[in-house]
Amino acid sequence: AAAPADAERADLAAWRTRQDLTLDAARPEAIARRHALGLRSARENLADLCDPGSFVEYGALAFAAQTRRRDADELRAQTPADGIVCGTARIAGIEAAMLAYDATVLAGTQGFRSHQKTDRMLELALRRRLPVVLFAEGGGGRPGDTDMPIVAGLHVPTFAAFARLAGQVPLIGIAAGRCFAGNAALLACCDLIVAVRGSNIGMGGPAMIEGGGLGLFPPEAIGPAEQQAAQGGVDLLVEDEAAAVRAARHYLALVSGVVQAGADPDPLPLRHRIPENRLRTYDVRPLLADIVDSGSLLELRAGDGTAVVTALARLAGRPVALLASDCAINGGAIDAATALKVAAWMERCQTAGLPLLSLIDTPGFMVGPEAESRGQVRASGALFRAAARLSVPLVAVVLRRAYGLGAMALAGGSLHAPLACLAWPSGEFGAMGLEGAVRLGYRKELAAAPDEAARAALFQQLLARQVEAGRAVHMAETLEIDAVIDPAETRQVLATLLA
Repeated sequence: AAAPADAERADLAAWRTRQDLTLDAARPEAIARRHALGLRSARENLADLCDPGSFVEYGALAFAAQTRRRDADELRAQTPADGIVCGTARIAGIEAAMLAYDATVLAGTQGFRSHQKTDRMLELALRRRLPVVLFAEGGGGRPGDTDMPIVAGLHVPTFAAFARLAGQVPLIGIAAGRCFAGNAALLACCDLIVAVRGSNIGMGGPAMIEGGGLGLFPPEAIGPAEQQAAQGGVDLLVEDEAAAVRAARHYLALVSGVVQAGADPDPLPLRHRIPENRLRTYDVRPLLADIVDSGSLLELRAGDGTAVVTALARLAGRPVALLASDCAINGGAIDAATALKVAAWMERCQTAGLPLLSLIDTPGFMVGPEAESRGQVRASGALFRAAARLSVPLVAVVLRRAYGLGAMALAGGSLHAPLACLAWPSGEFGAMGLEGAVRLGYRKELAAAPDEAARAALFQQLLARQVEAGRAVHMAETLEIDAVIDPAETRQVLATLLA
C-alpha cells in the first residue's frame, strides 16, 4: 500500500539523525566556546559567504580516521566532517569551491579524510575552473589518525594540487584564530590573503617549535597578523570574519571580471587634490576614490611597500587594478620593499587579466647606502622585469613628479610603453630630481657665487628654469608623453581608453 506523502521512512529518518550530527546545533558547547572567542563557526562563515540556498556540501558524513583508538559513534559526534566543511556554492552569482577548516574539531588539524575531501574539491575546481575560497585555521597535520598504514603522509597531493591552481583560478584565503603549519601553507598559496586582527599565522605552531628545540612560545607570539601585514604576508587586515567575508566577495567579483554599474563620483575635486605648492604632500587615497566608481575601491597590501598604493576597483563598471605613488611616504621614492610589492602586483594583474592604471608621483628609486643594504638593485630589476612582461592594458597618469628610472618603471619601463601616457597640468618631469639636477649640473656656477644669499638666488633661478622645462605641457609638445588632460576628465578619458 502506498504510504502517506508526509510519512518518513526508516532509512530516511536514520540518515537525518546521522546528518544532524554534522550541524553546529549538535555541539552547542563547542560552538559557545567559539563564540566566546569572538569568532564564528566554519558553517556560519560559509552561510555568510555563499548566496542563500546555493551551497552543496561534499563529504559531510566523514569523521576522523581513528576507530582503532576511539568508538565510531564518539568520533561521529565529536569529529563531524573530519574537521573541514567542503562544497560548491555561488558567491554573488559566481560559482566557487569552498574549503573551511573547523577549529572546533581536533583544533582544525588536517586528517587523512580531510585531505581526501580537500583533494576532491581541488580536482573539481581545476576541472570546472572554479575559484576557491579557503578558511584556513588550525594546527596543520594530525598525527593521531590510525586507520591507515601511513608513516609520515608526505606523499599526499593536497599542497601541490592547491598550488597548481594558482594562475588558473582565483584563490582566496581567510585566516582567523590560529593558522599554523599545513593550514598556513595552503593559505600562503592564495592570491588574496585576508587576516582578522588578533589572528596568528606561522609555518609552525607552539608544539612544532618546542619539538624542534627552539623554545616555548604561546600561540599569540607566533606570526601575529599585524606583523604579517607589515611584511607583506597578508594582503588585507580586517576587524572580524564578517569583514573578511565582505572583502572576499568584493575581490572575487572584481577578479572574475564581472561588470557592475556603479555610481559616478564628483570629478571636480580632482582639480584641487594636488597642492599648488610643489613641495607639499597630499593623501592619494581620496584622489583614487574620485576616479573610480563610488564605493568600489579595495586597497591591498597596505602594510608594506607603502610608497605605492595597490588596489582594485571598478571604472565605469569595469574591474581595474591600480597602483598609485604615495608621496607622503619617503616622498613617493620606490624602496626595495615597494619595488617588490609593485612587481608582484603587476604579475597578479597579468595573471588575472586586469587592466592596470598607474598614477605616478615619484622622485624615482630610493638611493643611498641604507637603501642598497636592503637589496635595492635586485628589487628594482624585478620591477622592470614584471613591467616588461605586461600584456594587459596599462595606462599611466603622471599626477605630479615623474623623475628618473623609478617613474619609467611605474609606467611599464618607458613613458611610451603604456597604452597611453597622460599627465595632469601639475606634472613635472626630469631625468632625476630637479633640485638635485641643479646642484649637480651647476655645481661650479653655484660655488662661484660671491655669498650664500647670491648662491641661494642663483639656485632658485636655475631650479625655476628646470621646472619650466620639465612641465607636462612642454613634455607633450616634444611628444615624450601622449597628452595633458584636465584632472576632472581623468575618469572619462580612462574609461574611454579601456573600452
